[in-house]
Amino acid sequence: MSDAAVSQAVNEDEAALATPFVKCLVRLIRAQDSHGSWEGKADAELLTGFIITKEQRRAIPIIADPDPDVLRRLDMFYTAVRLAIEERSGLMTSPMMEMKPMGASGAWFSRPGGWSFCRDVHRFGFETFRKLAKAGTKLVDDATAAIAYPDVALA
Repeated sequence: MSDAAVSQAVNEDEAALATPFVKCLVRLIRAQDSHGSWEGKADAELLTGFIITKEQRRAIPIIADPDPDVLRRLDMFYTAVRLAIEERSGLMTSPMMEMKPMGASGAWFSRPGGWSFCRDVHRFGFETFRKLAKAGTKLVDDATAAIAYPDVALA
């Protein structure tokens, strides 16, 4: 990789880590650190579990049950979406994620905007910090745009 490509990737990662969604996710991770083991670690280091390269994804079997760490990261991701929606809209939201196994590797889960089917939940992750930020920000944008009557929600 050339120096320019590495520099561009580093700049993209820094920009992604500065997005409101990723900052919310990092705050959530740090808030759950009850023993101080993540104190002093960089934000990027805390988010490394969310990054899965194409090679790592290929190494994971096609059919498998999700690892507890993967489920924890999935829950953290959607909890951060919920908190970012609250921050942006000023309206209280509640998590609606329920994992229901559908065969060996699938799951139905609720997220802001509706129910989704995910066959490869055991492969949950993003290739780069930029893709992580983009996915979370899109969910937050879509959910806040769907709030047609905020006054009704406050009543």
